[in-house]
Amino acid sequence: MTTTEQADRMVIGADADWWRGAVIYQIYPRSYQDSNGDGVGDLAGITDRLPYIADLGVDAIWISPFFTSPMKDFGYDVSDYCDVDPLFGSLADFDALVARAHDLGLKVMIDLVLSHTSDQHPWFRTSRQNRTNDKADWYVWAEPKGDGTPPNNWLSIFGGSAWSWDSRREQYYLHNFLTSQPDLNFHHDPVQEALLDVARFWLARGVNGFRLDTINFYIADKHLRDNPPLPKELRNNTIAPSVNPYNHQLHLFDKNQPENLEFLRKFRAVLDPFNAAAVGEVGDAQRGLEIMAEYTSGGDKVQMCYPFEMLQPARLTAGLLEETFARMAAVAPDCWPCWAYSNHDVVRHVTRWGLSDTAARAYTVLLMCLRGSVCLYQGEELALPEADIAFEDLQDPYGIEFWPEFKGRDGCRTPMVWQADNGMGGFSEGKPWLPVTSAHLGRAVSAQTDDPASMLSHYRSALAFRRAHPVLRDGAIDGPRAHGDLTVFCRVGEEEIFCAFNLGDKVVTAQLPDGQWSDIGTELGSTKAEGTAVTLGPWGFCLMHKR
Repeated sequence: MTTTEQADRMVIGADADWWRGAVIYQIYPRSYQDSNGDGVGDLAGITDRLPYIADLGVDAIWISPFFTSPMKDFGYDVSDYCDVDPLFGSLADFDALVARAHDLGLKVMIDLVLSHTSDQHPWFRTSRQNRTNDKADWYVWAEPKGDGTPPNNWLSIFGGSAWSWDSRREQYYLHNFLTSQPDLNFHHDPVQEALLDVARFWLARGVNGFRLDTINFYIADKHLRDNPPLPKELRNNTIAPSVNPYNHQLHLFDKNQPENLEFLRKFRAVLDPFNAAAVGEVGDAQRGLEIMAEYTSGGDKVQMCYPFEMLQPARLTAGLLEETFARMAAVAPDCWPCWAYSNHDVVRHVTRWGLSDTAARAYTVLLMCLRGSVCLYQGEELALPEADIAFEDLQDPYGIEFWPEFKGRDGCRTPMVWQADNGMGGFSEGKPWLPVTSAHLGRAVSAQTDDPASMLSHYRSALAFRRAHPVLRDGAIDGPRAHGDLTVFCRVGEEEIFCAFNLGDKVVTAQLPDGQWSDIGTELGSTKAEGTAVTLGPWGFCLMHKR
């Protein structure tokens, strides 16, 4: 790529604040569109579907990992950060995707997995050979205790100890996830520099930013101190299924270390010349908002973080919404969240929260009205429920490990459904890597596109409404305040919008703030006010503009 081409691509992201309030559409590439009939989605398939995404009205796409990988964790185990796995295509296919996205006005973010690599990565293959090679310190190695057991009590999210024995070095190596995903040693400066070079490689190819997987796992306590136990009464608020003993610890030392802030400053310095942005996934149930505040405040670290408050099993209530925003205001008023209800790691929210279509519509509009950026997960715009996957069809090692109490992540990763009259959902001409369920076919894009009453049409309208009112993208928020199931708040900036949502199945009444107000959002189903109050039926909402 020539210097001129690189400069042209940098101009694409000329607005340094494009990310603020942006709506980002997450694509799980294995399951979006298969272009060659092998049953697995690919980059060329994504390119073919970009007009659909642009028509939806989002600002950017986030593509989950497509790098070279043995696929033990479906791409989140990287063996080459700077190439495309042949399963998904080639670097030329990626360049074509970026060019087409930019032509359609879409920014492109890619998923960087920096906390760990695959055990097949050349760095780890060298590191494990002995204790003296040039990569010897690139991973977290530790001596056993005197009795030969692991160096401390840290646990893996995927079950069991976070340490595995390596007979070549006669040491343990750390893996917060699968044993085939060894953790990099961020206390070693050459590791940080190598990872910053990875970011530079993709920025030069035209990407506009990164989703940073497990951003708070990068650095572990250099003294390898034991984690203390987590009190039983706090174990319901977790990032792991309840059957996983990972929930029995307060994770003070295996992640969330203060040294991470300096690395994030280095990372931001790489982003800024490209006007690129990063959103970090904060995997912590107890201190997620506080960590988000640390990582996004000050303008010198990542721009956004992706907390778990709306990804929890319990439905988002008015009370939880008030508590969440109050905590954010207390710890760092200038922090910037990127909210999501669903993603590739959790049960789809319409199933997780038991939502009717009416309730799902209300939650969609609520998401578009909150302060922060937004992530939508593929198929969310179709109100796809969680797919029920038989044990014999499972692919996810997480689900296989904890079956049947926890069925893993395959139920939210099944192929996108494009055609209602096609047994493969229009995803592939071959047998899909995960089955397409009949419950999804009736909600396919073809069944919803031309129906003005469909969920897809509702998402398009909600996104258009957010675009039409810039205060919803970057204005301040007054509230939210909870009154039982009712949540009310105002978005304040060059205009002021009053928002009231009934997040329950009983009729409630909301009082309008002082002033003159006009009804807006009726095309979304907003209830009209009568005088100084509005009566909201179950899952009803009201949007008002101050005159």
